[in-house]
Amino acid sequence: MNLKRVLAVMRARSREYYRDYTSWAWNLLMPVLVIFGFAFIFSGEPSEMFKVAVLDNGVQSEQVARFRQTRHILFIDVSDLQASITKVQRHQLDMLIEPAAVPRYWVNEFSDKGYLLERMLNETGQSLQGDFVRETVSGRDVRYVDWVMPGVLSMNMMFACLWGVGWVVVRYRKNGVLRRLQATPLTSLEFLSAQVLARLILITLMTILVYLVAHAVVDFTMRGSYLALFVVFVSGAACLISMGLIVATRLRTEEVADGFLNLMSWPMMMLSGLWFSMEGTHPAAQFISQLLPLTHVVNAARRIMIDGAGLSSVLFEIGVLVGVTLVLLTLSARLFRWD
Repeated sequence: MNLKRVLAVMRARSREYYRDYTSWAWNLLMPVLVIFGFAFIFSGEPSEMFKVAVLDNGVQSEQVARFRQTRHILFIDVSDLQASITKVQRHQLDMLIEPAAVPRYWVNEFSDKGYLLERMLNETGQSLQGDFVRETVSGRDVRYVDWVMPGVLSMNMMFACLWGVGWVVVRYRKNGVLRRLQATPLTSLEFLSAQVLARLILITLMTILVYLVAHAVVDFTMRGSYLALFVVFVSGAACLISMGLIVATRLRTEEVADGFLNLMSWPMMMLSGLWFSMEGTHPAAQFISQLLPLTHVVNAARRIMIDGAGLSSVLFEIGVLVGVTLVLLTLSARLFRWD
């Protein structure tokens, strides 16, 4: 691979992008408007809904079984006690119950819903107050705009990566640019590497800019490591760019490319946890969600920004994204055609 040729193509692609003022201005403005809109829409009191987590520790409890018969409560089986306690602190769960010989439950002492659930728990029959051990936690409420912010950043990155590479390369093929490049010493691997590097640098800078502008407009939560968040977004961008390259390897028209890119993006928008939590959804939907790269980007970013996770806590998600990237880039290089 000739590094000079790669850098030359990368500079040309970067200049093409930043000279298109409408494109990069839209990539900056759109996510900020979405975040501001969510902050405005959900600025009032949250709607009434109870979410109770039950620790799946293999222990059966008659008291818990009776409480689970209560209507209008969403019961969620969980396996991680400490992570669930953290969600009670963040007001993401209204109550956590641990079945045992002497069952325990956790509520946030500042949660109105937790208080009401306590009253309901003690009214499920035979005065259960003495059958449960009460534990309390405290913590600031996580607003919906705090929760959705990682998803908005990831969504903006997804569109910029998929269309910024997949659609553009198909346009090059249709306009004859690739045929002219084929007549040069440039190899397909060098060309694809330049596209990946150019887009990766641009997307990283744009995501940082969107983050800073959005933070100035809406003071959202950021508890974790900025280094970890940076690594997650760079890994995610590389993976999404490689997905765009798969589309660009053979297609000849922008219209067909649009269809394939939409076919990729819509499942990720619906099932990656961008707008709503996948907890409590159909098991098949949860399984499909774990197969989507954007899910790992959103989950890792959300754990960093809301739960304060560090780099070591999101190494699994980063490893998945890097692994998928390597597979897709190798496949793209083998399938790529100039004409």
